[in-house]
Amino acid sequence: MTRFILASASPRRHHLLTMCGFQFDVIPSFVDETFDDTLPPNIQATRLSELKAADIAPRHPDTWVLAADTIVVLNGHQLAKPDNPAHAHKMLRSLSGCTHQVITGVTMQRGADIHSFYVCTDVTFAELSDREISHYVATGSPMDKAGGYGIQDDLGALFIEQINGCYYNVVGLPLQAMYSAMKLHAPDILNDKF
Repeated sequence: MTRFILASASPRRHHLLTMCGFQFDVIPSFVDETFDDTLPPNIQATRLSELKAADIAPRHPDTWVLAADTIVVLNGHQLAKPDNPAHAHKMLRSLSGCTHQVITGVTMQRGADIHSFYVCTDVTFAELSDREISHYVATGSPMDKAGGYGIQDDLGALFIEQINGCYYNVVGLPLQAMYSAMKLHAPDILNDKF
């Protein structure tokens, strides 16, 4: 199996790739992730993943770079990572009892060979009390996650009433779509694994 580079410091993406048995190195990209409100969310997520890949790929022209960016969208508005606990509380309050979208843009790049796609998953939250939200925010878990929650968290998982689409996309990396893209565009990453 050929090693590739994960252009992300996300422990969740690292865990998912390790879980699947991939061999990779981690070189995080620190590009500016400021939202461009003029772009639709799917284009925004894809563009950010392309910027992250382009940040790392020129220094490693013979190695595939995998980059991703996850955006949470509620009623057309993008929810970034919370700025502080009060902001996290406000985000979770807005998600309570509602369905929102989680969009992950993914880019694979090796030299001038670039392949990008995105996956969208609908997530429905149960109605949350202020006490539930405050308790979850106090754990600190919402602070490093788009939308202020993690579906894989002990408490965050309790708030999810329903999902329609890829669960792993909500965690941060749509594994099946990524695997399909690798088979089509970067089979050397897979080699004899599959």
